[in-house]
Amino acid sequence: MNPMNVFKLKGLLDRFKVNHPKVPLFFKAAAGTVQEGSIIEIKIVSPENKSIITNFKINNEDIALVNELKDLM
Repeated sequence: MNPMNVFKLKGLLDRFKVNHPKVPLFFKAAAGTVQEGSIIEIKIVSPENKSIITNFKINNEDIALVNELKDLM
């Protein structure tokens, strides 16, 4: 990965944390409870009140990703 892209990503993530302070707290709390077999559900509601929802079951390989995301937040 290009080091400049890492700095750009860090800046974007820092700004996201300022705009949405509860999200990092949620991910830190959730990372402690996510285990193999957990189901993560994501829902997006548009301004027109249209929804799209998906979910996925966490497998053993996903745990490392969850831990990395926790450390980033």
